[in-house]
Amino acid sequence: MRIIELKSGKTKLAFLLAIVFLVGLVFMGNKLISAQYKPVDTKDKTVKRVVIPEQSSARQIAKILMENDLIHNEKAFLKYCRRHGYDSNLKAGHYQLNRSLSLQEITRIITEGQTLAFTLTVPEGYTVGQIGDLLVNKGICTIEEWNEAISLEYDFDFLQYGKNLKQPLEGFLFPDTYRIEKKASAEVIVKTMLRNFDLVWQENFAKQANKTDKDIYEIITIAAMIEKETVVAEERSTIAGVIDNRLKINMPLQIDATVLYALGKHKEKVYEIDLLIDSPYNTYKYNSLPLGPIASPGKAAIDAALNPEEHDFLYYVAKGDGSHHFSHNYDEHLRAKAKYID
Repeated sequence: MRIIELKSGKTKLAFLLAIVFLVGLVFMGNKLISAQYKPVDTKDKTVKRVVIPEQSSARQIAKILMENDLIHNEKAFLKYCRRHGYDSNLKAGHYQLNRSLSLQEITRIITEGQTLAFTLTVPEGYTVGQIGDLLVNKGICTIEEWNEAISLEYDFDFLQYGKNLKQPLEGFLFPDTYRIEKKASAEVIVKTMLRNFDLVWQENFAKQANKTDKDIYEIITIAAMIEKETVVAEERSTIAGVIDNRLKINMPLQIDATVLYALGKHKEKVYEIDLLIDSPYNTYKYNSLPLGPIASPGKAAIDAALNPEEHDFLYYVAKGDGSHHFSHNYDEHLRAKAKYID
């Protein structure tokens, strides 16, 4: 009986030791995990600007954070994200982080998208004034800051100053989607858009433009009219052909969008009295291109200006559904107007 009791006592002791050991392992494991969640260096508040590209996976983001020495362990970051359902909610952007932030704090910042930058989309056909309104309405700058920025002279070869232009930057603030730092000034934003135009022009159009008899300013001026006149994409080159045909015979372009630009306001309908405005932008009054671009054209409109469709149309009239009816002569045009407008 004593032997049995002794064995029973040893079994209980081993069981207790095993429990203690397991509890110790759990404690040490939790302590290790907790340590991996803590800041890499609580005293280091040096700012690190981290860029997380679009479509980045949680694993890719973990690698970026590790490369910047902002977390202790990639696996710990991934495990934490999976446990709390954050792995599919991490947002791309430019972030301002530091090594004194905990893993939980870093994850929250990226999940909430607390970026240093905002996304700004400038539509094709916007004027400098409309772009300014867009920025002001989004709270990015004040109207005073925008007006000051567009009154400056910028060092780009394609810009022209001293020609009594309504706005020298018109046509060259390229329509696109931009990621801009929140503290960027209106001047920086203007420069960013001008650089983008320069890049797009050099990469896509410069060589082709050199083979034409038109300079960059004339091409963008034509492209801007095409942009404002076109709703149906397939008609861009056809409208470009009409403009080209009229220029060849020194015929007034008679484009309503240029009159509206001269008036400085949008109207649903242009009236006879509007056509009398004495402005170098009024293509009803002057048999030439307007003095300069009337809006910012996109790639498709610039391409159409460089590649006008070859035809013998001289007129077009809006059909009311966004498309146009094209005519070869004035009599055809009058009949088309009677059908679609009068």
